[in-house]
Amino acid sequence: MAVRRIKPNILAGDLAVSRRFYTDLIGLDDLGGMDWIRFLGGGSREVQLSVMALDVHAGVHADVSIEVDDVDEVHARCVAAGAEIVYPLTDEPWGLRRFFVRDPDGTVVNVTRHGE
Repeated sequence: MAVRRIKPNILAGDLAVSRRFYTDLIGLDDLGGMDWIRFLGGGSREVQLSVMALDVHAGVHADVSIEVDDVDEVHARCVAAGAEIVYPLTDEPWGLRRFFVRDPDGTVVNVTRHGE
């Protein structure tokens, strides 16, 4: 199992204001998204920040996203270890498979695999 990328997810009180801050002041490019999430970054998808309103499907904010090549394997290890699954393993309509797990300090991690 390999990790493909890790990106922080910032919870925005006002998505438009946060987007402008990160694009106009910090200099990130707006790479697109949906009405509840914007992907901001540089020249590659490995350099990316997500700014979002509350996750519309999970109803929980994930603090960080970790993309792996085998999300089912990671999910099975988390379940076997008794980790708290906050959002079940799900195939999302926008083309990724993911679940949320809470780490020992309470951080919610979105473990994901993009479809190809």
